[in-house]
Amino acid sequence: MAGGAADCSFWERVLAKHCRVYELRNKERISVAAASKLLANMVYGYKGMGLSMGTMICGWDKRGPGLYYVDSDGQRLDGNMFAVGSGATYAYGVLDAGYSYDLPIERALALGQQAIYHATHRDAYSGGNVNLYHMKETGWEHIGWTDVLKLHYQYKNEKK
Repeated sequence: MAGGAADCSFWERVLAKHCRVYELRNKERISVAAASKLLANMVYGYKGMGLSMGTMICGWDKRGPGLYYVDSDGQRLDGNMFAVGSGATYAYGVLDAGYSYDLPIERALALGQQAIYHATHRDAYSGGNVNLYHMKETGWEHIGWTDVLKLHYQYKNEKK
């Protein structure tokens, strides 16, 4: 998520609550598409009232992997690759140059790390670390946490 910390935190908790209620009522997890639609519908009612939020909702359901972009205006997009936040333009530059649908997992993880590094290095509001996760059919796998300062010197030395 990107945007106002309070907005992001609040809507993440509200969405989690609604997803859990759905699961309890229906004895199955909500689909990724339905969860993203739920969030888009909830925040759309606050359009123009100053919310600041951009988020990616991803997961694995009966239809396979899903990735959606939802923002604080209620806009919802389905796709294979998104970047959110003020550093997104820098991340997209890296992602567009290196992305292909059939990337091996190791290369995809390296590309994601590099994209986040460039966003954090070039944009003062994008944080200072990279958290990598891999979404699998069995759930999330935390790949690692890396300080961008370490990545800066790693990438700098690779160029030589």
